[in-house]
Amino acid sequence: MKIDLRSDTITRPTREMQEAMWAAEVGDDVLGDDPTVNALQEKAARLFGMEDALFCPSGTMTNQLAIRIHTLPGSDVICDKSSHIYLYEGGGIMLNAFSSVKLLDGNRGRISAGQVAAAISPQNDVHSTVTRLVSLENTMNKGGGCYYDFEEIRQIRQVCADSGIPLHLDGARLFNALVETGETTMQYGQVFDTISICLSKGLGCPVGSLLVGSAESIRHARRFRKVMGGGWRQAGFLAAAGIYALDYHVNRLKEDHSRARAIGLLMEKSPEVEEVFPVDTNIVIARLAEGISEVAYVRSLAEKDILAIGFGKGLVRFVTHLDFTDDHLEEMSRRLK
Repeated sequence: MKIDLRSDTITRPTREMQEAMWAAEVGDDVLGDDPTVNALQEKAARLFGMEDALFCPSGTMTNQLAIRIHTLPGSDVICDKSSHIYLYEGGGIMLNAFSSVKLLDGNRGRISAGQVAAAISPQNDVHSTVTRLVSLENTMNKGGGCYYDFEEIRQIRQVCADSGIPLHLDGARLFNALVETGETTMQYGQVFDTISICLSKGLGCPVGSLLVGSAESIRHARRFRKVMGGGWRQAGFLAAAGIYALDYHVNRLKEDHSRARAIGLLMEKSPEVEEVFPVDTNIVIARLAEGISEVAYVRSLAEKDILAIGFGKGLVRFVTHLDFTDDHLEEMSRRLK
């Protein structure tokens, strides 16, 4: 039995999801006539109380589309220094939007309203960039799956509103946060101008992400999606997986969180581990004892058929998901003894 905890992106569609996919009615999405893609987009927009949504191949694309439509060349994006949009999207802020970044040092990647207010560029300083976007990430990947206090988000929203700056959410794992906090998608739709959600992580789809926002924002994003090569044809087969996931795979995320906490306890007992980050959702980050390299530790796990990834100097990440069951957890515990 191979235990693969490298990411929640490695899942396979369930049998029920496959059945929904093969039963999908399809068309040509570039022409706007794939009924299942349209249904998924309408469903996502309603879910967040927003006007429209756009189905894309990846969360990187939905994030980069949001940055592109909100900024102008020479502007800046305020985000945490550990943000996915900065660290893991190939320099897309610069390459796609010709914009710079204002990097903040948040609490496990969560920035505050005060930090945002202090970082906004002065509007009339010719030496400075112009701040045109603030971006948050929830849950925070590099922070070990931690999530925001919604009141802090409201305060950040107010800072943005006072300065006329849009607020974007990289919500790749937003539903992991929502099942823990009890907050709603509608609440999030009220405070963000655009939201990116990933269907192929905790929700278990084979591929796909959604960008939700105003009709005007999505109209611009659709154009740039085409420019980036993201136009779909008969994408309804994939969209059907997204519809199924939103209907049936959200509440079960708590199971992933419970198993992640169990892995955290296993790691705390390991003599090779110095510290385990607080386990809030489905991500476990362990800091190794001094002198132990993450490369060597990941290799030693692989020899036991346990797959994880190095996550920086001395750090190892495990991510629970739909295909990691209680049987896998029990077997992992046995192999680590």
